[in-house]
Amino acid sequence: MKIHRAGPAHAAATGQLLYDFNSEFGTPTPDAAEFTRRFTQLLKSDDILVLLAGDVQEPTGFAFLTLRPTPYSDGPLAQLEELYVRPELRDSGIGTALLQEIDARVREAGCEEIHINVDEIDHDTRRFYERHGFVNIQPGEDYRMLCYLREL
Repeated sequence: MKIHRAGPAHAAATGQLLYDFNSEFGTPTPDAAEFTRRFTQLLKSDDILVLLAGDVQEPTGFAFLTLRPTPYSDGPLAQLEELYVRPELRDSGIGTALLQEIDARVREAGCEEIHINVDEIDHDTRRFYERHGFVNIQPGEDYRMLCYLREL
């Protein structure tokens, strides 16, 4: 499984995957063209890490991470914003390959932690991340992920 770091030239493929991800789960979303415009700029930053699985022109999945400074360690904190594998290809090792590459890349960047938010009711996703060493730090077995938002 080939994993590639996306650059601005891969903005369209990345934008389409993020649009597909949001559409699959009924999340309100900008269209793929708007995501492409935004990723064209984002992918120029060293603080953004997007990994594409398979062919970079028609990837089978992607991971989108942000790296940000934190006073809790000398290196940045990695936030796994999105990890998506095309539905028909799930359970074929693509997500695992992406996580393995994430691990290598964020260690190389000096990160000491990777954070990800997972919905309480998404048991399959929770099991996937737990199988790969992620630990739920919220109290209790189940929890609700609360996300506060203020539009500006």
